[in-house]
Amino acid sequence: MNSAISSVLIAAVVAAALATVVARFFWNRAQRNHVYESTMRLGFEIPSEREMVRFDDLLAIVERSVRDLRSENLQSESAQFRLQSALNALPVAVMVFDGEGSVVESNAASQPFLEARHGDALVGAAVNDLIRVANSGSEASTAIELFGPPRRTVLVTTVPLPEDGQPGAVAFVEDITERRQLEAIRTDLVANISHELKTPVGAIGLLAETLQGEDDRAIVERLANRINAEAMRIAQIIEDLIELSRIESVDGAGTAIVELSEVASDAVESLRTAAVQAEVSVQLVVLSADTRIVGERRQLLSAIGNLIDNAIKYSDSGTVVDVTVEAVANDVVVKVADHGIGIPTRDIDRIFERFYRVDQARSRQTGGTGLGLAIVRHAVVNHEADIDVESRLGEGSTFTLRFPSSKGATDSGETEVSTLKKRT
Repeated sequence: MNSAISSVLIAAVVAAALATVVARFFWNRAQRNHVYESTMRLGFEIPSEREMVRFDDLLAIVERSVRDLRSENLQSESAQFRLQSALNALPVAVMVFDGEGSVVESNAASQPFLEARHGDALVGAAVNDLIRVANSGSEASTAIELFGPPRRTVLVTTVPLPEDGQPGAVAFVEDITERRQLEAIRTDLVANISHELKTPVGAIGLLAETLQGEDDRAIVERLANRINAEAMRIAQIIEDLIELSRIESVDGAGTAIVELSEVASDAVESLRTAAVQAEVSVQLVVLSADTRIVGERRQLLSAIGNLIDNAIKYSDSGTVVDVTVEAVANDVVVKVADHGIGIPTRDIDRIFERFYRVDQARSRQTGGTGLGLAIVRHAVVNHEADIDVESRLGEGSTFTLRFPSSKGATDSGETEVSTLKKRT
């Protein structure tokens, strides 16, 4: 409205200024007599020289006013453009309403809710309801679950604008899906950590109480071994939590060149004792000479090591875990295959969650923390790699990691074999 008035005012002033300029053009020494005669014939009074001086001053004032109004209008349009650009840059939808509930300002993020299509129509209806509350002078907010797909949670908040003689309110629409998910993960993490630590701590307390006053050396030794095992279980949980936290906090995977076959070999060797104790053979086969990728060695060692460790734990005695490293096209592929109990189809999508276990009883026996595959997932994400899982109950599982090669695949046909065999 103000812009329209300014435009009309500028147009009027400009017209007056143009008329004055025309008058000044004709008011020169060469044409003054002609103008005087014409003016007198028309019955108008001729201004004196002194009046003409004042007339020139007035013209100068009018010209300055035109320039000032034009400059002020351009500044106003520039400020409005900057404000709209700032609103459009916000990820939150912002809508300003007048006292009658009509939208007077909005940003780009608010368009889906103003158009009211599909699930966003529910949000638009909620905005209208809460704006009525805000126009009455009270703040209001509500969370809306949109079942999608994809499933989202949206928070709608309305706030009355400061009183300036005209009622109005502003509405904010924010997608809080990720925030809700993080809150749920945090709650589950605290609950799971509490449970995981409570079990071994309780066992240590009970074992220590039983150990008090026990004279039988065989029993004392057995109880002491149990206490040591539970203490190691706590230490492993803490170590895995620290490793998971470290990997999650890392931004990317660095720029070092890493030979993936060497990392896999180190992972196999580090699990030699675990494989022997479980009476499981671990066989490493490297099918390509160049298996270099760009990444962080520690993360890669942790990821491959956790996959091999899981394969050992969930394999039956006397079976083999096959680890293969190969350059394929522009990727370096690592496969860890076992012939163990397998994973039910319904659980495959959840195995990378923190503390999730397919077989709770087996996990208690093997001492798993439920964090290994979560560590694998984050290492894979940091390296912009892919992970695939194939599994059949009773037949085993195969985990495939695909990392971008540092300079493309080069298959020389050379083969390296490293085998860990069960104790005979």
